[in-house]
Amino acid sequence: MTVGWSQVQTYQVSAKFFRLAELRKLKQCEQVAAVCYRVRGGIIEFLLVQTGKGRWIFPKGSVEPGLTHAQAAALEAFEEAGVHGRMEEAAFTRYVRRKRGEGRNSAARSAEKEPAVSAHLCEVLRLVPPQETNRNPTWFSTEKAKRRLLEDRPADFGAELARVVDRALSRIQRSRSRNATSIHGLQKVQFIDIDRVRETAGRTRASRIG
Repeated sequence: MTVGWSQVQTYQVSAKFFRLAELRKLKQCEQVAAVCYRVRGGIIEFLLVQTGKGRWIFPKGSVEPGLTHAQAAALEAFEEAGVHGRMEEAAFTRYVRRKRGEGRNSAARSAEKEPAVSAHLCEVLRLVPPQETNRNPTWFSTEKAKRRLLEDRPADFGAELARVVDRALSRIQRSRSRNATSIHGLQKVQFIDIDRVRETAGRTRASRIG
């Protein structure tokens, strides 16, 4: 089969547009979450915020150009919950966002459409009023946090969010146990400071505007 030059151009342009569309779709959907915690009187508590529909969730958002996943998660924690603290550089788990109506029968199809959210653990040192309104950042015990995440959601997605809390709890407990026996127990875990991330994000946004 002989293909003319005009046909080759058409095929090449069509393929090029397809690839760009896919890249844009992936970039827009890439998400990170900040699983924020504190320890008071030996009790571990988790900080959740509310969505516009009143559901409880971790501070979460899209990855921003010029920021790492951990930095983007730190920025979401600050803007949605007013968090100042330390964010772990590496994600400790991932979960798949699922919308209402995507039940167990459509779980595989949902996983193909929705990318996994990278969850980063954040130790909260202090809170200030968040920049975003109506987020209502609230501390919950481990069990109550899981109950809140299960509310008003498909059962399988709520259970997946509850497992994120369980994994976070296990990681925190292991880290505290290592740290109790050695002052160098956390040296292998890399942290970023949220205040520095805010400065980096401000410069990045300013350069894009300029």
